[in-house]
Amino acid sequence: MAETLYKGTGRRKTAVARVRLVAGDGKITVNGRDYTDYFPRPNYQRTVRAPLALLDVAGNYDVVVTAEGGGLTGQADAVRHGIARALADESQEARAELKTAGMLTRDARAVERKKYGLKKARKRPQFSKR
Repeated sequence: MAETLYKGTGRRKTAVARVRLVAGDGKITVNGRDYTDYFPRPNYQRTVRAPLALLDVAGNYDVVVTAEGGGLTGQADAVRHGIARALADESQEARAELKTAGMLTRDARAVERKKYGLKKARKRPQFSKR
């Protein structure tokens, strides 16, 4: 197994992605599968590649990811967050660039819990006057 250079943990909603950057030629693997197979939508693929494309280091590292929890949207954003955190360990210049692009900030939005007496978090039952 290749030597791990940098590590990062990304989170979004209930998804968690553990990311390892290894010296290589730009292969991205998620849960043992190629990322284009794991994330079939081009939008998700763009999201995953975003930090590497921003710093123009896509061909320098192989990315090995273990993603769990949530759905594909949450996992794709978690992978992006994890890759950005791992790249931020590389150098201060990279960290500054990723920070200004907003990729190091964990997106804290999650589903609001359902309250008793309501149908959903805020949706109320129909009001009857009589």
